[in-house]
Amino acid sequence: MEDLTYIRVGTVYYKLVYVPTIGGKFNETLVPWNMETIRQDHGRNFIGTIKRYDGFTCIPSHLNFVREWHGFYNTYSPLPHQPKKGEFPYTLRLLEHIFGGQLNLGIDYLQLLFERPIQVLPILCLVSKERSTGKTTFLKWLKMFFDNNMTYLTNDSFSSQFNTDWANKLLICIDEVLFNKEELTERIKYLSTTNFNKVEAKGKDKREIEFFGKFILCSNNEDNFIKIDSNETRFWVLKIPSLKKEETRFLDYLDAELPAFLHHLQHKELTSPQLTRMWFTPAQIRTQALENLMSNNRNRVEKELASIILNAMDTLEEEEIQLCPLDALHLLNRTRIRTDLTQLRHILKKDWKLTNQDNSMGYKKLMIWQEGGMGFTDAKGRYYSIEKDFLLKRFGED
Repeated sequence: MEDLTYIRVGTVYYKLVYVPTIGGKFNETLVPWNMETIRQDHGRNFIGTIKRYDGFTCIPSHLNFVREWHGFYNTYSPLPHQPKKGEFPYTLRLLEHIFGGQLNLGIDYLQLLFERPIQVLPILCLVSKERSTGKTTFLKWLKMFFDNNMTYLTNDSFSSQFNTDWANKLLICIDEVLFNKEELTERIKYLSTTNFNKVEAKGKDKREIEFFGKFILCSNNEDNFIKIDSNETRFWVLKIPSLKKEETRFLDYLDAELPAFLHHLQHKELTSPQLTRMWFTPAQIRTQALENLMSNNRNRVEKELASIILNAMDTLEEEEIQLCPLDALHLLNRTRIRTDLTQLRHILKKDWKLTNQDNSMGYKKLMIWQEGGMGFTDAKGRYYSIEKDFLLKRFGED
């Protein structure tokens, strides 16, 4: 009879151990084990009873989980709770608090995680300037729900090149998010929609794996925890209100209700059909919190553009400068500010209420040279005229 306390994967032996946690539970994990130690503990003949696998794989499934997949050991973890019919009032209270008027979409999101773990989903962002909002409670509940298939990251660990600790997880939760670097924003956007990722461990070569992770970001910075433009469709941003009162054993009640909630998810119909690759449409997940985030990003673009133009006016001793949206984009590309032509046209036409030329005409195009100096070059286009007095009145002498 094969012993499943030990396994051999490729040419390496492992022992399946259960690590005790502070909460009185156990985390299942594989630890490399020396073959000679196994002989000493169990005898020479015991080695032949150990189950052998050709390698590791990660096949996420909650409804039809299997440990062995065509001779490979599945590193994904089964859920700790089994569905069982019952009531879940505390769970419903938590979800109503987190998702508010989008409760049905929130439950659909959880149902898709449970039933279709490889489905691409939006990046869920929970934000609030206030304390005691329940964001941490929600993350702890998700951890009880998905157990070893969820992990916590910090800003530093996400930006690290080594990612073996989260590359095969279903949920990747980053708390206290503040992505100041543009490459972090681009990385999370790419990972939210890709099917593949490069995994890298210390001292080992990179290798490509299938990627199915979903990101949940939490932040106390509602206005600019991440840099996104006005055309962004991958972020579902929810502003979480503060709790009116806290219950000491709330997490215990949530844990006890998980079997009933799983049963509910398993037997309910999805309220929203799949309409995009991320299941939900941008309109469905567009919130006031997302609008505020994009508005603050636009304000940063607006201020940076005004600063560049005012600096050019002072340097070149000009009271007025002509500018096309594409010129503005090239100027801002020299900074770390992310923007696009649609956003710049909105700033010039809607926010600054400027009118461009009806026809393409010759003008002096503002340039920033490679060495950092400024100057003009002849160009043609439907330019906007921007006066120094206008910028000083709008943005002040500073």
